[in-house]
Amino acid sequence: MWNDEYTEINGIRIHYVRQGSGEKVILFLHGFPEFWYMWKDQLAEFGQDFTAMAMDMRGYNLSDKPASVDDYAMPLLIADVKAMFDQFSQGKKSVLVAHDWGGGVAWAFALAHPEYLEKLIIINCPHPAAFARELRTNPAQQKASQYMLTFRAPHAEALLSANNFAGLAKAVFDSTTKADAYTAADREAYLAAWAQPGALTGGLNYYRAARIGPPQPGTPLESVKTFAESPSWVVQVPTLIIWGEKDHALVVNNLDGLESFIPDLTIKRIPTASHWVVHEEPQLVNQHMREFLER
Repeated sequence: MWNDEYTEINGIRIHYVRQGSGEKVILFLHGFPEFWYMWKDQLAEFGQDFTAMAMDMRGYNLSDKPASVDDYAMPLLIADVKAMFDQFSQGKKSVLVAHDWGGGVAWAFALAHPEYLEKLIIINCPHPAAFARELRTNPAQQKASQYMLTFRAPHAEALLSANNFAGLAKAVFDSTTKADAYTAADREAYLAAWAQPGALTGGLNYYRAARIGPPQPGTPLESVKTFAESPSWVVQVPTLIIWGEKDHALVVNNLDGLESFIPDLTIKRIPTASHWVVHEEPQLVNQHMREFLER
């Protein structure tokens, strides 16, 4: 089983869960509005031959929740991942696996610190340059990303937490392609994580700090921001992308042209799955990951 543990990095206390004691670290990063628990099936699988670790990102669940929006800027999120590897990987190259906002941090980390990674696995999170392209040019992605503006608004917490987090529950539990993707115990765990004091604001501050969203009327397309900045968009790490094609927030066009950004690229599309593919198809996700890691 996994163990609840804490570490101090970059002046904050981070909660993480660890399973297994393999020579290499495989680190899992969640997105919004999830927490370490989304990776429970992957921890069980990859804890067999890795030291498998899933952290609550800063601002979430049992990790510290800095008060300032600026405390969620991408350079600090990158620094958190770097500190985890510095503490636990013992100088060995590691594997980074991530979904949604965790994927955004993982892309940025791989661009900034490729020397830390043996392989990168991204699940339903677009490469930052591809996402910027789609936000600027694709009406479907622009429409699908309108929620980001709501999440950045001052009333977002009240909207999403009303009626015992009914808004979040609808966005997560009711938008899957499988009715049984979340058990009653899963739902209880998520509600408890969302109810942690400050956790909803912490998650929303990722959107606010990045100032991310579709173009607004009267603003130049050049002002559209993606979630990372880098002098080069080329990822120098072997990368697997797993993509649930029924994702309502991220259009499949985000996969177009990625070969120019990722020389060593594998894409596994799952046509029947949504943004929540990790919950809908855990065994298939594990299979794709295993094949890529053993390649």
